[in-house]
Formats: sequence, structure tokens, C-alpha cells
Amino acid sequence: MFESKLAPDQQVKLSGFNNLTKILSFNLYDFCIALNEEQRAEYVKYIHDKYSAKKIEKIAEKIVEIIEANILAVSIQDYDPVGASTMTLMSDIKGGGEPIPVSVKAHLDKSHITSHTYPDASDPNGICTFRVDLDVATCGEIIPLNAINYLFEAFECDVVYVDYVVRGYTRLANGKKIYNDQKFNSIQEFIKPEIKEQFQFASDINMPQSNIWQSKF
Repeated sequence: MFESKLAPDQQVKLSGFNNLTKILSFNLYDFCIALNEEQRAEYVKYIHDKYSAKKIEKIAEKIVEIIEANILAVSIQDYDPVGASTMTLMSDIKGGGEPIPVSVKAHLDKSHITSHTYPDASDPNGICTFRVDLDVATCGEIIPLNAINYLFEAFECDVVYVDYVVRGYTRLANGKKIYNDQKFNSIQEFIKPEIKEQFQFASDINMPQSNIWQSKF
């Protein structure tokens, strides 16, 4: 889990509510070769059972726990013949260590987790693919990157794209605008070494001046 390296008296002091929007996008791809129709059907069933809307809802619940948020509402949907979507609406449970004022709670409720799955077993050459797009969009003091190791562990991945973007601005106690409340160089800093060892590293794009980061595995 990411922790600030600054001493308490050096940490960024904000004026009121932190209204920065932080978006973590976790896009994974799984591949399998089906040599016949029986194997194709087995793969479809495997994906449907392992990554049903109900199963991904449980993954979202764990993400909420890790980033120390609070679930407000959940919506899930399975599709025929395959595929699923989920949405989890959440709020910042800590509010910076202080009770969340009613006046800002509605704004905090805009944080959410969404997921969409895209299974495909129709390739004539037997190449079966499965893609998941999962987005964690938060406001307030929640740090979605803290959930990244769990996401690697929760899904079986052959190829992974991780994107992180910070948008909007908040203000320091003296009124000055700031556009990010975290200091880090790369998404890689949040990923356990043992997880990185399981993948061939593809690229690492860091544009802190634009608050945009991407890592590919």
C-alpha cells in the first residue's frame, strides 16, 4: 500500500474538501486455444462461472475495503450468451479522519467502480479471448492505486494495461490551486515485485506534468 513519505508536519494541507478526481483503469486480456467445439464450450463455461457479475461484484467489494471506502449501492448484470457488467457506487468513509459533513457527502458519492467483460470464443481458428475493463473513479482522499496488487491477484491475466489519471484541482490551506495530492514517478511503485516477475514488462509511460501514467505488461 502506498504511504506518504513526508512527515505529518510536511504533508500537503488542503483547504476543506479534496475535489480531485482519480481514475484507475485496469484492462486485462486472457487468451486460450480451443482445438474443437467441446473445448470452446468449456472455455465459455469457465469464463461465465469464474467472472460472472456476482463474482465481479465480490471483487469490487474487496476493492472498496482495500481503498477504505464505503459501499452505497450496487448494480450487476449478466448477458446472454456471455459477458457481465457491474457498478458499485461508493463514498470516502474516512473524510480525512474527520466525520464527513452532510454538505459534501453528496459530492463524495460520485466515486464508483465499473466493470465490463468481453468474452469471445467465435474465432474460426480457435483463439478464445476474454477482456475485462475495470475502472475505479474516486474523489476525496481515496487512493485507488492501493488496490492494484489485488486486481492482479483477482484476475488471471496474460496481458495487462494499467492507466492512472488525475483530473480537476483542489486548494491548499493558503488558497493556492494544486492538481495532484500524491508524489510518485510510476505506477510500478505500487506493484509488488513478485507480481511484476510474473510478466514481461512492455512499457511504462509517465507524464506527471499532465497527471497521466500508463504501464503495460
